[in-house]
Amino acid sequence: MVERTRQESREAFILHGYSYRETSLLLEVFTRAFGRVSMVARGARSPRSPLRGVLLAFQPLALSWFGKGELRTLARAEWVGGQPLLHGEALMCGFYLNELLLRLLPREDPHDALFSRYREALRELAPHGGSAPALRSFERALLKELGYAMTLERDSASGRAIDPAKSYTYDPERGPIEVKDTGPEPRVSGRTLLDMARDDYGDPQTQQQAKALMRTLINHRLEYQPLKSRQIFRDLLAL
Repeated sequence: MVERTRQESREAFILHGYSYRETSLLLEVFTRAFGRVSMVARGARSPRSPLRGVLLAFQPLALSWFGKGELRTLARAEWVGGQPLLHGEALMCGFYLNELLLRLLPREDPHDALFSRYREALRELAPHGGSAPALRSFERALLKELGYAMTLERDSASGRAIDPAKSYTYDPERGPIEVKDTGPEPRVSGRTLLDMARDDYGDPQTQQQAKALMRTLINHRLEYQPLKSRQIFRDLLAL
């Protein structure tokens, strides 16, 4: 259980903000030391508020807050810097990462390693390069932190090492299982599994199969409830 005393200059990212009353904001915040925390930023939308222009998503912040209930009160926010702004596809990918954290990460459950991986993912997305490595690596890290670490190097049924030349299905609760027939189940190659274990997404087939596999596993943990960020991205591509 985390402490509920006043906190000063804690590393954090804002995942989402909601308008609250006339001039305030309700914030969902991802912090290194305390996990996901909800707080109110009183007067943050007021023209003279020192918080205006600081409470930005995808930017590293130092936040101070107080309060003992589930909803804390933001006292101060400082921009730390060092993270380029996200644009275009990178921005949509950032929204996707934030939605995953909002939907899957319990409140007040610290995940120091996941916080670091989130920050790295934002940095990798910023140069407008390929988004696949950053997304797949973060998805794997998130599942691991939630207690669902992926098995990628051994067949979960036989215990044998994954063969790059063979095909496998992936049971969300067990891991990869070799298949020899041509049934309708989704397939993933052994090479893709081994590439994923190395975080190597240079091969186009690995990118495609890894994306499909991670979507299946994420959907399973979401209990097949749709993600808004995915639908928005699809709508934009259809324009």
